[in-house]
Amino acid sequence: MKERLVILGAGESGVGTAILGKAKGFDVFVSDFGSIKEQYRNELIENDIAFEEGTHTEMHILNADVVMKSPGIPEKAPIIKKITEKGIRIISEIEFAGKYTNAQKICITGSNGKTTTTMLTYELLKLAGFKVGLAGNVGTSFARQVATESFTHYVIELSSFQLDGMFDFKADIAVLMNITPDHLDRYNYNMQEYVDSKFRIIQNQTSADAFIFFSDDQIVIDEVNKRRVKSEMFPFTLQPAENQQGASVIDHTIKVNVNQNLFEMSIYDLALQGKHNTCNSMAAAIIGKIAGIRNEFIRECLTGFGGVEHRLEKYLSVHGIEFINDSKATNINSTWYALESMAKPTVWIVGGVDKGNDYSELFDLARNKVKAIICLGVDNAKIVNAFSGIVPEIIETSSMEHAVKSAYFMAEKGDVVLLSPACASFDLFNNYEDRGKQFKEAVRNL
Repeated sequence: MKERLVILGAGESGVGTAILGKAKGFDVFVSDFGSIKEQYRNELIENDIAFEEGTHTEMHILNADVVMKSPGIPEKAPIIKKITEKGIRIISEIEFAGKYTNAQKICITGSNGKTTTTMLTYELLKLAGFKVGLAGNVGTSFARQVATESFTHYVIELSSFQLDGMFDFKADIAVLMNITPDHLDRYNYNMQEYVDSKFRIIQNQTSADAFIFFSDDQIVIDEVNKRRVKSEMFPFTLQPAENQQGASVIDHTIKVNVNQNLFEMSIYDLALQGKHNTCNSMAAAIIGKIAGIRNEFIRECLTGFGGVEHRLEKYLSVHGIEFINDSKATNINSTWYALESMAKPTVWIVGGVDKGNDYSELFDLARNKVKAIICLGVDNAKIVNAFSGIVPEIIETSSMEHAVKSAYFMAEKGDVVLLSPACASFDLFNNYEDRGKQFKEAVRNL
């Protein structure tokens, strides 16, 4: 009898898992509590995969042998509680697909910087001629690629939600960019639970594997010192560290050392500027050296990389006012990096669904760099209360068009308008991409 695979959520990861599950002989059923996008509904029909939308029918779900749930579905959802009570195994797409590929898996997580580092690494491997797939939070779903491609390497961006559903999966190269408070509402407001989730990136690793991590992050270092890490460790730091395995910055030069294979380049030659991007570049360079990529390819990638959409994306200048789209900044730490890198007077668009933010971390930067705040959200009270007396002008808006027009009127030639919300997008937008695209459209329409 066929093993029954039930998939909750019919987005990219859900449909990709359904296609792989069918190819591997599972009895597959897909259930989405919302409505399914037309392209995914058509794919399910074309592949003769049973599905439902707008409901979760328990009789079709609670007979599963294994359940793959979309990372967006919280553990507290009623259907998840019922599945757990029945003792049915719940896994992530990455866990399911990982069983069916022998490709080398380079897995990247962290509260901030993971998308840029993932894209940098993917572009580097592609440039060096590797057959490489891009998966996880970016690109096509890992499961779909395992079903339809024959890659030798995967670069996979992993959120804590994906890591929570991973048990037997192993990263050959694990990268941890940093850990700052984020998504604590999903972790009972317990920081240690969130830290434990991030450290699942190194579970199952052996001495043959690599662990790359940011050693300036005290939370990360404290946790590394508490754990028995089996893999070979490659720390990276913005401080000078002669002859250390990993990477450091000495006299404005990145120095990378992987088992005495060396690489160096000036931080001023990096395509992506700012301390956070130096970290992203160091992590990618270490991966490159571990993978045996020649120095000239690493240098070419790090000097030519174009950046990631919605992450400090310099979009347009209108009448001498520069508009920057940082919609991907959904937490305080991401926005701290954005504000820290601003060199001109800034009109800052901020707001959305607050994840328990402590805005005090941004007070010094706001005081020194921000001339006006444009709040963009359904409920802006917390932001208004936090920055009153710190930033001279605060305006409340509830649409992107109003926010961009207000910012434009507040800014002068030579200023920057920065969308860096520090919040999730779900009050007014579908996701951070939708928010970023609406920002760019509103700027175009000025």
